[in-house]
Amino acid sequence: MGDWRTRTIDRVRTLIEEADPEAVEDVKWRKPSNPAGVPVWSHDGIICTGETYKSHVRVTFANGASLDDPNGVFNSGLEGNKMRAIVVNEGDEIDEQGFKDLVRAAVAQNTSRSA
Repeated sequence: MGDWRTRTIDRVRTLIEEADPEAVEDVKWRKPSNPAGVPVWSHDGIICTGETYKSHVRVTFANGASLDDPNGVFNSGLEGNKMRAIVVNEGDEIDEQGFKDLVRAAVAQNTSRSA
């Protein structure tokens, strides 16, 4: 792509690395309509995925519904009982501290489950 969507995923990647240097990034779900696949970050379980669409980028936290979000970073999937997402449109700014707090909370949740 090489456009704002790529820059957004790159920024998400950097924020995840800053929040949890032990997070691992894999690529899953490659298919003809999306040969690059979907980046998936994990640490003792999935933290989140980063999907690019024509008009937005969606960062979905696998267990987002069970995470505290005092900064109101989640803006999609709020009615679900498992996942929560952050939809970023062109020109949107990510609440970087709030995002990193969510990553840390997801990692803490994952590591407590695996202990």
